Amino acid sequence: MGWELFQQGGLVMYPLLVCSVLALGISLERAFSLRRRRIIRPEIVSVIQNIKGPEDIGLAQSVANQHEGPFAQVIRAGLDSRHLPVDEIRESILDQGRQEAGVLQKGLVVLETVAGISPLMGLLGTVLGMIKVFQEISEVGIGRGNLLAGGIAEAILTTAAGLFIAIPSLVLYNYFSSKSEGIILEIEKHANALVKKLRGFKDAEPAAGSGEG
Repeated sequence: MGWELFQQGGLVMYPLLVCSVLALGISLERAFSLRRRRIIRPEIVSVIQNIKGPEDIGLAQSVANQHEGPFAQVIRAGLDSRHLPVDEIRESILDQGRQEAGVLQKGLVVLETVAGISPLMGLLGTVLGMIKVFQEISEVGIGRGNLLAGGIAEAILTTAAGLFIAIPSLVLYNYFSSKSEGIILEIEKHANALVKKLRGFKDAEPAAGSGEG
């Protein structure tokens, strides 16, 4: 029955099928990749919170180097540039953060595009189907009601398929966009905590130096 309905929809059903496969594939990949615990590693969070002085930086680097992913990359960028002025440390973190934001939002543009074009493709299929119906009317007249009903059903089938794909795609796009934004904000929070500690160490250096003198 399903395959018969698919064939009744005509050629437009094939690009709609491609859209549905894309949406499903991206959704599954994002559901796996955007797991919070997979990105916000508790080991890195803990080591940042426990940095008490410059002597703890080595341990923080070691822990960050043991992990991959956006969070670890951003923290490494801050730790690797710790000898630079605070403004440059923050800029290094921001530069790395922009790159990692793209990783976290990978595929969402395609998902948004699928949600936008699926109803339009469905509407295109309906228009093409109605043209076919009117051609049949011109050939056989309006007395063949069963033939016309079948043609109209075929015409609106693509619109239904387009909406069936677009609605969940839009919901999933909003969900994953919100989730990635939340993760980005959390990475930013921990990165700012690291910058504050590094800035505190730098502020303490002149004081320590003057005390020795």
